[in-house]
Amino acid sequence: MTKDEIISFVSGLDGVLTLTPRPGDGTPEISWGDTFFSYAPDGTAPPAGQPFATIVTKNYPGDETSRLDRPGTFRVNIAAGKEAFCRHTGHTPREPAPATSDPGATDTVTAHPLYAAAAWLAVVNPGERTEAATRDLLRTAHRLARARHDRRTTPAPR
Repeated sequence: MTKDEIISFVSGLDGVLTLTPRPGDGTPEISWGDTFFSYAPDGTAPPAGQPFATIVTKNYPGDETSRLDRPGTFRVNIAAGKEAFCRHTGHTPREPAPATSDPGATDTVTAHPLYAAAAWLAVVNPGERTEAATRDLLRTAHRLARARHDRRTTPAPR
């Protein structure tokens, strides 16, 4: 899967706001070229909360273990929830990843190197082995983000 294929797939889900920061748009330079997906059916960036998925194209300070400084390397980060996290990693989000886990392994679903405790998964350069799982996890993250949005915006019954 290419970055463009992932962006097209996720952007095609209902209510998704896709942001790709660029020079001159007021975003921090470190974020330029990365992509952020939020559930925002009104097309306005949510004032609080995180995106449900991102694509990062470079190492961030303190987040170098995926080795995104390799040419052509990017990582899809997915807030897929505890159930999907456990199914794909074999452990709960709060448990440490096994010592044999390599967050820089390509075409492999892994616990996110920094946000695993929040049930985030990551895939470096998703390919043939992980394409179906990556799409499924992105759909799951979208569904969970939509449910959170609906809970926040639906008035409670009296």
